[in-house]
Amino acid sequence: MNVIRHTFRKSAAVGLAFAAGGVLALSGSAQAAEQRASYMGCPSGYVCLYPNASWNGGVPSHKWYRYGSYNIYNQYGMKRFFNNQTGGAVARNCLGTNGTRCQGAQRAGTYADYDYTPYNSVKLEP
Repeated sequence: MNVIRHTFRKSAAVGLAFAAGGVLALSGSAQAAEQRASYMGCPSGYVCLYPNASWNGGVPSHKWYRYGSYNIYNQYGMKRFFNNQTGGAVARNCLGTNGTRCQGAQRAGTYADYDYTPYNSVKLEP
């Protein structure tokens, strides 16, 4: 009798593990779909800069899509920097022009507010 219960419990545990895996798989798909969506005016796959430390009503002042460096001009004070790229792509703020002397690596799907006074370029990398 103990063997049957043990086997049943083991089978039930395996079934629960598969069910939990299915929920995790669905959850991962939902997160991936959400990350690919446009958010606050920033299309999926883009990095966006907003003119102040807010979402500015969903209207970014700059949008970049392709990997590479982008010089920025006349950007002073606090700005919101949103990396809406997918996968492991990162975005960096750079002190120099043409993507030189870059600071940190902001992961895909994140945003932060920075003082843009010292920055002269932005760099998008895979």
